[in-house]
Amino acid sequence: MKNILVARIDDRLIHGQVVTSWIRSYPITNILIVAEDLANNQLMQRIYKSVAPEGIEVTVLNNQDAIQLLAEKEGKSENLMLLAKTPEVFEFLVDHDVPLSKIVLGGMGSKPGRETLIRNISANVAERESFRRLIQRGIKIVYQMVPVDKEIEIEKLL
Repeated sequence: MKNILVARIDDRLIHGQVVTSWIRSYPITNILIVAEDLANNQLMQRIYKSVAPEGIEVTVLNNQDAIQLLAEKEGKSENLMLLAKTPEVFEFLVDHDVPLSKIVLGGMGSKPGRETLIRNISANVAERESFRRLIQRGIKIVYQMVPVDKEIEIEKLL
């Protein structure tokens, strides 16, 4: 199983806070983006790879391929930052034996059907239920924009 240092929900995926704060605060060597809509979009993959810091490998996979990659026991040593846009992706991974103890919420923008939980975190009914199921499985879910910010447990906001 790969070494997941940070599992983060952020609909912007790789952006300034990820590059300047999260990657500098952890010894991350690889970013794995799990997104069905990006898995076959070569243009967007090139864009995400181009904004990552030098020396950080970026991989974009669909849910099923991510499970296979994360389950690999052999290969080079990697410290992963796992990124997805919604909690359902992480629920799928956990349902398929990817061990997670904590998920960090960084950004889920407002759009029709979503209600604000806190600052820049909005969720619809299905996303809120996904959060609850993950929490029931013992996974801590916190809102934290950057590593120096205090963690705010999302369970209290649901």
